[in-house]
Amino acid sequence: MMNGGGIHENFNQFFDNLGVSGSSSETNGFVRLRPQLGNGYMLRLVPRDDMSVAIANVTFSRRFGMPLETDVPMVELNYCLQGSRELQVGGSTYEYARGDCTLQFMKPGEARFWFKENEPWHMLGIGIPVSAFQRFLGKDGEAGSADFSRILGRSAFRLFREAISPAAGVIVERLLQASQTPGMRNIETECCVLELLSMAFRSFLAEDPPAHPNLSRSDVDKIRQARDMMMERMTDPPSLIGLSRLIGLNDYKLKVGFKAVYGTTVFGYLRDKRLEKAFLLLQQGQMNVNEIACAVGYANASYFAEAFRDKYGFNPGQFRP
Repeated sequence: MMNGGGIHENFNQFFDNLGVSGSSSETNGFVRLRPQLGNGYMLRLVPRDDMSVAIANVTFSRRFGMPLETDVPMVELNYCLQGSRELQVGGSTYEYARGDCTLQFMKPGEARFWFKENEPWHMLGIGIPVSAFQRFLGKDGEAGSADFSRILGRSAFRLFREAISPAAGVIVERLLQASQTPGMRNIETECCVLELLSMAFRSFLAEDPPAHPNLSRSDVDKIRQARDMMMERMTDPPSLIGLSRLIGLNDYKLKVGFKAVYGTTVFGYLRDKRLEKAFLLLQQGQMNVNEIACAVGYANASYFAEAFRDKYGFNPGQFRP
């Protein structure tokens, strides 16, 4: 028996109740959906004792409700890549839609998943026990800095949600591709999972940035608003002065404050996000290099190729999904 705090048993039950044929043991394994329910497959990965990973790519032939009764608390990170599903727990209903990244905390209890008829559903789920969560978010070598009970409060379930970021999308695609490669090693899966967990914890649970003598709470909120605007207008971003006017903060404070909050300049941050999105588009294989350059805001394909090569070490034209 693995020392996974019971998460492997939770995932075993998920596989069994979903109606897959094949082994649901605590080892890596590929299983197919039973024909009477639909078609598709699920892949189970256990890169180490305190991690359980499920990859599903299935289509149900009818609306399907799946009960789940967990015996131990757990933390789950989920990426919905296609389709949707519903989760009923504690008298509430939550929908997971395409493009959602969700981080959920759950105590032992009953839940029910609902899957739609004839809708392809593709997802990546990562489960870890509470002990691992608290160890990962510990500070200065002290476990317990992250308080699972404080996050949940009196609730039995709590969900955080955001759109899958370009950076996370790149890692998810890398993990999915690696999972289809014969002879994939646990270390490849583990590295991808740790990167995704780290991103999600920083995004959903990060404490406020360190106090800055010249930044008020209102200033920090405006800087975050500036970041969101830059992402929404990635292909045609405003100038620094234009951005400062949009958020009501002078350009000097925006420039200095942005670096204090995000550790880089406004346009350095934008550059990284553009290239991360470009990498994801290359992996999808539906656009050529010139189209991708335009899609992420580069008018000059040569300049785009140079920036891409500086970040990833190879030319975008050499990429083969």
